[in-house]
Amino acid sequence: MDPLALSTTDFANAGRLSRFSSRHGRLSQAYLADRLRSAETYDRIAGYFRSSIFELVGEELETIGRIRIVANADLDVEDVEAAQKVRDAKLFQRFVEDDIIVDATVHRSRYEKLYELLNSGRVEVRVVSRSIAPFLHGKAGVITTAHGAVAFMGSINETRSAWAHNYELVWEDSSPEGVDWVQAEFDTLWDKGKPLPDAIISEVGRLADRREVEIVEFAENAAAVAPAALAETPIYREGEALQPWQRAFVTQFLSHRETYGKARILLADEVGVGKTLSLAASALLSVLLQDGPTLILVPSTLTEQWQIELLDRLAMPVARWHSTRKYWIDPNGRAIKGAGAADVARCPYAIGIVSTGLIFHGMDHHGEPKAGSEAEHLLRQRFGMVILDEAHKARGSEPIGSAHRRPNNLLKFINRIATRTQHMLLSTATPIQTSEDDLWDLLRALNQDAEFVLGTPFSLWQRPGDVIPLLKGEKHIDSLREGWQLLTNPLPPISGDDLIADIRDALDLKPGEWSTTKAPSDLGNFVIEAKAEIELTVRPGGHGYFQRNNPLLRHVVLRKRRDLERMGLIPALPVDIHPNLDAPRPSHLFDKLSLFTSDAFDTAYQAVGQFTRAYAKRDKPAGFMKTLLLQRLCSSHAAAIATAKALMGERELDDEVQEELGSEVFDPQAEERRHLRELVAALDGVDDPKLKAVRYFLDEHHGAKLTWREMGSIIFSQYYDTALWTAVSLSTAYPDQVIALYAGSGKSKLIVDGAGTSVERSQIKKLVTTREVKLVVATDAACEGLNLQTLGTLINVDLPWNPSRLEQRIGRIKRFGQTRERVDMANLTYAGTIDETVYRVLSQRLKVSSDIFGTMPETIEAEWIEDLEELERRLREYTVPRKRFDPFEDRYSTDLLDDDGWAHVSAVLARSDVERQLSMGWPVPRGRAPS
Repeated sequence: MDPLALSTTDFANAGRLSRFSSRHGRLSQAYLADRLRSAETYDRIAGYFRSSIFELVGEELETIGRIRIVANADLDVEDVEAAQKVRDAKLFQRFVEDDIIVDATVHRSRYEKLYELLNSGRVEVRVVSRSIAPFLHGKAGVITTAHGAVAFMGSINETRSAWAHNYELVWEDSSPEGVDWVQAEFDTLWDKGKPLPDAIISEVGRLADRREVEIVEFAENAAAVAPAALAETPIYREGEALQPWQRAFVTQFLSHRETYGKARILLADEVGVGKTLSLAASALLSVLLQDGPTLILVPSTLTEQWQIELLDRLAMPVARWHSTRKYWIDPNGRAIKGAGAADVARCPYAIGIVSTGLIFHGMDHHGEPKAGSEAEHLLRQRFGMVILDEAHKARGSEPIGSAHRRPNNLLKFINRIATRTQHMLLSTATPIQTSEDDLWDLLRALNQDAEFVLGTPFSLWQRPGDVIPLLKGEKHIDSLREGWQLLTNPLPPISGDDLIADIRDALDLKPGEWSTTKAPSDLGNFVIEAKAEIELTVRPGGHGYFQRNNPLLRHVVLRKRRDLERMGLIPALPVDIHPNLDAPRPSHLFDKLSLFTSDAFDTAYQAVGQFTRAYAKRDKPAGFMKTLLLQRLCSSHAAAIATAKALMGERELDDEVQEELGSEVFDPQAEERRHLRELVAALDGVDDPKLKAVRYFLDEHHGAKLTWREMGSIIFSQYYDTALWTAVSLSTAYPDQVIALYAGSGKSKLIVDGAGTSVERSQIKKLVTTREVKLVVATDAACEGLNLQTLGTLINVDLPWNPSRLEQRIGRIKRFGQTRERVDMANLTYAGTIDETVYRVLSQRLKVSSDIFGTMPETIEAEWIEDLEELERRLREYTVPRKRFDPFEDRYSTDLLDDDGWAHVSAVLARSDVERQLSMGWPVPRGRAPS
């Protein structure tokens, strides 16, 4: 009898039942150590996977040939059975939550030993869902030795510390029947279990070696700053990462920074690929490398979205400028009040976000900043980086009768501020809006104070008409002399190109020289001259040298969804669009693809037209005001009423309206006010058919075994008023269901039976991940970072005239780990409205195409929608299928499958140091704005 056993019972056939209590001795020393010391195999049913695998460290395992642990995790069975990528991400998220970094610091030796064990090949861990085996209290195992096998069951906690210090009871059964019974339980769970992700094993090793370093340690290796700064940001802690193409862009930024001393890049990735994080990560590194403050220019409707995404995904606290109140807003939504417009150049954080509309209105018709405007104050500041989102809005035009292209106000500003920044990053999915000249407008802006982009004013690359035939393959170079200027102005960096290295060496050009006036005969080397002749004139595959090597490929980055899907980097899940003409629809709701409207709605719609005609009598352009009101009316009754009341001074105007009005206070005249009141009176108290349509899709629309509400749904609106109305209405309709409102700073709520409780966005994300919340209403401003593969359906209460927004919405559910083979999306529009017209064209998912680029339009310009013919004509320009050689695919899609190891770095920057750098405000600008 074991001396620690309180009692034993011998079985008649074979074996015995022994009972142990920690009151009579330390079970960790006597029971576990003794049994495991002579074990050949060890199978154990454990508790929570994180604590269970760490307890391997304290056990006598060195001589055991095979160790198998099956543990549980608080995942839904659907998560465990989902695609490996999402399951691994969720398990990783569970593993690193709470205070694991602190734990790893205190118990470094445990992590080192565990990493050694998990990599030994003798230990295998599998995880099952708690819904399969909620064995928080049931612990058991089978230990096999040369003399036979024993099974044990322990109480409460299997951890070594519990065996050593807690009050524990253990029953040991050495009978064949007892061993077989426990072994069968283990084998069943083992078969249902999933392997512990390699990412967790790597993370254990990373944490064992983890050390916090200072930025100065990267003085000679700037490229190492990226993983050190990003390894422990929220996007990684959530089991994700910057995508390979996003990391590649950051790497290219750092390469340009080193090669040219400054970065000049146009990011033209297709809609929905995720340009924001590529730009944000580059801005973070620029700040950490002390290049100077960063200015981010985005449309007014996106300023909050950028601020939220940078904080939620990369833990980057940044400030955004309030266009009308003239103060900065911190990451928590608090106002930092100051002295008015001049404060725009004194951002309290290292990175500041300012509206492009404000800049546009801050320039006069001579291209000069208006006195006292934000544009004037920003042009006095010097920046480390300037980022322009939706850069296609900075472009020129050729007025009738003029031979010269005239830049608009935003392009004028960008051309000027380019000379006051070290780095400039432009972003747009549609650099070509109407002609290739649009693209060259942006390239010339990048070329300001950086002639390595397009070269000197005499460069042929400055003239698109001369070089586009070469880029399209319509013209080819027949001699070195013909192609010499194209090759040498600008002259590329060496970058592994032997020809360029030879030319630079032969002409004795320094690394920072980007053009030369010397001729081919000055090479003085027949071999190099012959080599250059061959390179420029031979056409492998029919593709000329300048199709494969040109300034666009060096300074324009373009990745397409189809290429990323083909490589398995983006899921190619089909999306079923509803309603559609091939499926039955409730006839009382839908008129073909749109919702029937009431006489009240028609009256409100007419009131908008009457209001804008009255407003136009002031001798002011009324198009913006009409678009603004129509978009909100087409969103919901609630948004239309709120906007009309704001225009009458009964509520505060939103930023977009205030910015368009500039410094003026909107004071509606009597006729204008009358039409606004007609709109409010018509809609007040009238049922909005969009609510009925939302409920129809949630409860009655068939096409799967479960209803959309049972599967889970995300409901989107671009306006907070619509989102709030939708969330409250649904919570009243479904009083027993929790509705989440996912919105901007301080606006997120959990709503039950009409009553709301303010919560953080992170709390909503966690509740959705654990499937405790299955209905989420969200605004576009907050949609980034909201990964909803646990939901299978999407309802657009309104449709932004912006395909990139639509792609972002679809991307919330069209993600790896989506358990459905197809996902559903419903789009709601009112019949007979301009929204219906825009949607009918957009729903064809027209693709932009040209001989240089191929993508989808990033925005639908307001002037395109004046009539159907104009809209269709504009979009038809982008429908020609491209079948030409794609140098961008060849250049930017070849190295994305390589693992760069960012997630596994052990030398990291302390979060406190990163936040301190980001919280350092801009220096006080000096001098006048440059002319």
